[in-house]
Amino acid sequence: MPSPASPTDALRRLIGLRWLSIGTMLGVLLFVPWLLDIPLPGAALLPVAVTLIAINGLSMLRAARISAIRPAELFAQLCIELGAWSAFLYFTGGATNPLISLLLPLVAIGAATLPGRWAWLLAVLAVVAYSVLWDFNEQLDIYDSGLAVHWHLAGMWLTFALSAGVIVWYVVRMTAAIRRRDQALAAARESSLRSERIVALGNLAAGAAHELGTPLGTMAIVAGELARNPGLDDDTRADAEILLTQIAHCKTILGGLTLRAGSLRAEGGSTMAADAWLAGIIERWRSQRPHVPLATRIDCGDPAPTLVADTTLEQAIHNLINNAADADPAGIECEAGVDDAELVVRVLDRGPGMPVDEAAPRSPGQGLGIGLLLAGSAAERCGGSIRFAPRPGGGTVATLSLPLANLQP
Repeated sequence: MPSPASPTDALRRLIGLRWLSIGTMLGVLLFVPWLLDIPLPGAALLPVAVTLIAINGLSMLRAARISAIRPAELFAQLCIELGAWSAFLYFTGGATNPLISLLLPLVAIGAATLPGRWAWLLAVLAVVAYSVLWDFNEQLDIYDSGLAVHWHLAGMWLTFALSAGVIVWYVVRMTAAIRRRDQALAAARESSLRSERIVALGNLAAGAAHELGTPLGTMAIVAGELARNPGLDDDTRADAEILLTQIAHCKTILGGLTLRAGSLRAEGGSTMAADAWLAGIIERWRSQRPHVPLATRIDCGDPAPTLVADTTLEQAIHNLINNAADADPAGIECEAGVDDAELVVRVLDRGPGMPVDEAAPRSPGQGLGIGLLLAGSAAERCGGSIRFAPRPGGGTVATLSLPLANLQP
């Protein structure tokens, strides 16, 4: 795919401008003898316009069939335009014709699209053509010299206005294309930096899975002994059992890191209903944080669409619910459903809300933002997005939107 400012794209714009040149030539042939009573050599001028029409048609076919055009070919196209106008001007007065100023937009287009040496060569050719037309041309038969001067000045004004419009139109489109390219490059750089951070986090996760196995095993032994201690009261024994459950979850998560590393979809590509998938994620979260109330509303239609369970998206939803629970441990809400071919998951809390200055440093206890980084990366990989908005009455609404077409097998 060529970039917005590539020679191929420049050729397409030049083809559009060439149709304007052809229209200008035909307009001169039709209206100048009628409006100004100046006879024109139509037998010599019409073949120039017809030849340019044929060349432009062939150029359109070539631009549609190939994906890359070399600067030398674009230079040749501009030379064809320069030659056509030089021939047209030769039969209509040469340098005395006010249309001679139309050679300048060709030089401007070459300077905007060609490499330096080609642009300078085109400028030299335009100056040579102007110089040759100064002495070698066929003058038109104008019966009134005073009227000829008047129409010459009017033609110079019209040609200047047309040249200015063409240059501005072309340069504005070029700068817009370059701006789009720069934005795409900036987005690619940002995506690359995010990917590097995620790879670094993956390496850290692999190291953590290796290092945390021993302390978790020790914690499981100690918690088990506490739960079996007959001298503990019922509340403390219940807390020890919860601790055992959480340690088991941690060991399960660490054991799954290796299996999930590099996997974008669930093993085997098995599908499941969207509502069942979401309900499973919520139940797993509830088992890890049973003390935080979570109200849920899941409505994916009947029947619910099927999708391929994506472990990274499961973790993204898990992280969003976790962030809401950290902000409002008293109770949060989760709404999920299908809206306009998208799976939408909304997590609502009554916490302090998003900070006004997103660049402000985090206060202790707010975390490092790794969960949101991973959640955003998972959503973008599936063509979705995560948005945060203030909740009426206080709090935050986190909305995860995922196109169903990218989630289905």
